[in-house]
Amino acid sequence: QVQLVESGGGLVQPGGSLRLSCAASGFTFDYHAIGWFRQAPGKEREAVSCISSSDGSTYYADSVKGRFTISRDNAKNTVYLQMNSLKHEDTAVYYCATDRPAGSWTGGPLVIADFGSWGQGTQVTVSS
Repeated sequence: QVQLVESGGGLVQPGGSLRLSCAASGFTFDYHAIGWFRQAPGKEREAVSCISSSDGSTYYADSVKGRFTISRDNAKNTVYLQMNSLKHEDTAVYYCATDRPAGSWTGGPLVIADFGSWGQGTQVTVSS
């Protein structure tokens, strides 16, 4: 069955870096755009970044633009989110998800309802 497993979260000081991984199985990875989302306590889930299935198009929320970089390794069925210059407000549970239907996201802002299978999330805490 479809499975997404996030890893790489942890506790980091402001200004620090983390690299999140989203390992996928159970579906044709190459066909899907993969998005990263996050949810802070008491807040709604929000889109962070996304990478397309086809031409490598990417999207970044304004709040992370210039600090986060998304990439994918189709040979390893894995998407990465490199997070630099982390801020307190980046503290959240980070989730990855696949677009639905496969390949439907090709660019532009993300609509959470357009993303289907979700991982269990990985906690990122930015604190001194």
